[in-house]
Amino acid sequence: MIGTRTVVRPLDVSDLPALRDLTERDPLVNMFVRSRLDSAGSDARWLAAQILGYFDRGRLISACHAGANVVPVETTPEAIAGFAEQLAQQRRAWSIVGEKGPVLALWEQLEPAWGPARSPRRDQPFLVIDHDSAIAPDPRVRRFMLDELDLVHPACVAMFTEEVGVDPESSGSGYRARVAQLLTHGWSFGIIEDDSVVFKAEVGALTSHGCQLQGVWVRPDLRGRGIAAPAMAAVVQQVRAEISRVVTLYVNDHNTTARAVYDRIGFRQLTTFASILF
Repeated sequence: MIGTRTVVRPLDVSDLPALRDLTERDPLVNMFVRSRLDSAGSDARWLAAQILGYFDRGRLISACHAGANVVPVETTPEAIAGFAEQLAQQRRAWSIVGEKGPVLALWEQLEPAWGPARSPRRDQPFLVIDHDSAIAPDPRVRRFMLDELDLVHPACVAMFTEEVGVDPESSGSGYRARVAQLLTHGWSFGIIEDDSVVFKAEVGALTSHGCQLQGVWVRPDLRGRGIAAPAMAAVVQQVRAEISRVVTLYVNDHNTTARAVYDRIGFRQLTTFASILF
């Protein structure tokens, strides 16, 4: 309980309409949580996460996805304090991810309970494109098939390990299942040559407003050869034609090579994200 008229509590199915309305305030920024809701509802048994709500006089003001990833939704300073009080009593998450201001504010309040971050990424431009690129797309890019899982999976592991600094399979087999799920959805794209993935990118979240790309990767020995820009232009073209007309992603500010590629393709910055990895 925060004050006398506000409360923080887990949301249930009856709160789903209000939570959907909350995500609509900034539907591209809130895409991760909204995509989870659209696919699973607000039942934590299906989400593999709890969603906390901050209420003022019975009205949902803010929310926070609280699972392996902590993701704030339309959070006010008062809501952040309430969420931090609840989360501090729970097991530390793998990450806090979302718009920069709320993420950094939440981390500041959780750090005494959760300890220092392994990798704080305070500036991640959140980019959007709603048109095909002027760059000629690489004709080799195509949708990966499920029977190519044994080829695609090692590339996904390599990308995750390089980007996050942790082997995604160190805690079990769930990551391979996630890769297979993306292939089943038709959300994994790239180039395979000589039974090796040269380039890849996936759609990680989808709503009626847009989709979000993740896992963009070029095989290390082929970097610096101009593969990324035309390959990403092809991914944007195919995703816009087949999945969503609006494509988003976020990138580390210090990754100047990737930022230059996205600028060339035609992405524009919408806001700034932050990711706190534990």
